[in-house]
Amino acid sequence: MSEETKATNGEVSEESVREALRGVLDPELHLDVVTLGLIRSVDLDTSPISVKMLLTTPFCPYGPWLVQQVKETAEKNAGREAKVEVLPEQWNPEMMEDPTLLGFF
Repeated sequence: MSEETKATNGEVSEESVREALRGVLDPELHLDVVTLGLIRSVDLDTSPISVKMLLTTPFCPYGPWLVQQVKETAEKNAGREAKVEVLPEQWNPEMMEDPTLLGFF
């Protein structure tokens, strides 16, 4: 699906934002932020919309770039401003949609 995917009634949905975020790839792991389980929540009931995410490591060298890509993609899909918060929670492969993709399990 494209970054501009909308719900069938033309309204933006959490699912449409998540689908758009599948276009944001972690440059080191070559998987998208949704598959990796980095996107913890998308809240469309706030202004700006709120996206909470994790990074794969606390000092990820691509962290600022990933956050900016998530912000821009969410804004493009939702058609309004988004705020991205990086949570302090530690990411682990069990958070992935399919942990076997990285060969951990």
